Parts: sequence; C-alpha cells; structure tokens
Amino acid sequence: MPRWVRVVVIATVCVFAYGGIVHLGDLLGVRPGGPGPSTPTWLMLYFTSLTVFDPLAALLLAVRRIEGLLLGCAVLGSDAAANGYANYVLDTAPGITPGRIGQAVITALAIALIAAAPRVAPWLHRP
Repeated sequence: MPRWVRVVVIATVCVFAYGGIVHLGDLLGVRPGGPGPSTPTWLMLYFTSLTVFDPLAALLLAVRRIEGLLLGCAVLGSDAAANGYANYVLDTAPGITPGRIGQAVITALAIALIAAAPRVAPWLHRP
C-alpha cells in the first residue's frame, strides 16, 4: 500500500474515532453546543446512530475493508447534510457560528474522502 493511501486511511480512522466520541458526548449531554431539546426526533435518531456508525467505519477502515470506505463516504456525506440542516435551517442565528464552522469542516472532509475513494479503494480488502 502506498504511503499516501496509508495516510488517508489513518487520518480517516482518526476522524471517525473523534466523530464517535463527539456523538457519544452529544448523546450523554456532556458536550456544550450539541443538539438541543428542540432538535427534531428524526435528526436526533440520526446523530445517535452515528455513535455506532462512526466507530464501525473507523474499525472497518483500520482493518482495510472496502466496506469501511463506503460506509465512511455515506456517513460523512449524510453528516454534512444533517449538520447543514441543523445549522442553517434550525439555527436562525445570523452569521458565522461554531456549528456552521463545524459543518463546513465536515463538508470538506466528506468531499475529500469521496474524491479520494476511487484511488484508495483498490488498496483495500474486498469481501
């Protein structure tokens, strides 16, 4: 496996491990700025599901499985969209907010992983 692929996989594993911790903190109510009581149930269920899907994507990528890459692309893409909804539709605060900065970072990570996926995929194990 080329060094750049190894770097992409390791960085992505770290992103998903961090995401799992953040979403677990949201679920336990220990992270300031997380989803509030007015968050729609469907969105809370989605964010709660990320406490499973983030670590699962990290684990699958850590063992170089193609499923981890595919799950990772789906998770980051949908997380960017969900955070966009939460930060631009539900949050009516004007201007730049911490949530909007976070959403921009997640969107950039999603685009980067989706763009890298075709070049990374050949180096991962298939079922």
